[in-house]
Amino acid sequence: MTFAHPQLLTALLLVPLFGLFVVWANKRRKATLDKLGDRRLIDRLSNTVSWNGRRWQLLFWFIALTMLILAAAGPEWGEETRAVDQEGLQVIVALDVSNSMLAEDIKPSRLERAKLEIQDLMSKLNGDEIGLVLFSGASFLQFPLTSDYATAQSYVRSADPGDISRPGTVIGDAIRTAMRGFDPSLESQKVLIIMTDGEDHETDPLAAAQEAADAGIIIYTIGFGTPEGSPVPDYNQFGELVGYKQDADGNVVISRLDEATLQQIAEAGNGRYLPAAADGRELDQLLTEIDKLQKAKLQSRFETTKIQRFQLFLAVALAALVIAEFIPQCKSTRPVFNLDRFKRAEKEVRPELVTE
Repeated sequence: MTFAHPQLLTALLLVPLFGLFVVWANKRRKATLDKLGDRRLIDRLSNTVSWNGRRWQLLFWFIALTMLILAAAGPEWGEETRAVDQEGLQVIVALDVSNSMLAEDIKPSRLERAKLEIQDLMSKLNGDEIGLVLFSGASFLQFPLTSDYATAQSYVRSADPGDISRPGTVIGDAIRTAMRGFDPSLESQKVLIIMTDGEDHETDPLAAAQEAADAGIIIYTIGFGTPEGSPVPDYNQFGELVGYKQDADGNVVISRLDEATLQQIAEAGNGRYLPAAADGRELDQLLTEIDKLQKAKLQSRFETTKIQRFQLFLAVALAALVIAEFIPQCKSTRPVFNLDRFKRAEKEVRPELVTE
């Protein structure tokens, strides 16, 4: 037997504490009675009280308290297997891992910030499936749609510009790669989230966004960077900064956020453009919007869970309370105090007393 809430078992300490309180209260009662008069006289006067009945009542109270605590702790044993339908959205994130995403106009860098937001997104999804496309000068599906968020996060953390050797930023190709990652047979809404700085002069991303919209895919774009731009760091194989990227004329390359392109892509994809903010508010806005979209059955899976047995303990507790309530506390229904009985008892205790 195991317990769903084992921390509540510490409440069992209340049972011996209750017992100590009963012992203390009983001793105090006896001490008080001893002060009132002769003990044998008092016992004779109270002989209608069923002390055994009271002891049994206390026993059932102890049982009820113990069973209630065990029931609250959630006892469980045995297992049951049942089919569970998983409902949600199909969400694919297209992450730009080009060298320009190493720029540090957003701390710690555009890429690291985007990776943190993807992980935060996964932690807030509720049953939705998520996939990941990486792109720079080429694109590929890093992992397909899955609800295994823990494994998915490990792939996100390891994403790096070294994953794709070809330089560039092919947002259009990334959109088409993501389109192939969705399951068209499912009725759930398909959502593509593109995280990039928006620089693409090669693959006509607007045409690709329109193709996605025609396929029922909603596109959201999140822009990382600033319009002013930032130099692109150049690291060696050991991860050490050796300078900044330069163009053919030896000038330092400044990478700027292309908001206009990202807005156009989002509009073509029936979605919305959200600039990355320092406090991450764009992610909350995104979650608010996609939470309103149509969710449908994604897959069925079998879950094996332990069977809750708290009902048995609760039933025993209630039965113990009912039994305790009906245990008689008196030996008879006659009044406890009677003048004739008092006189007879006093004669037995004080034989020298002479009555008329």
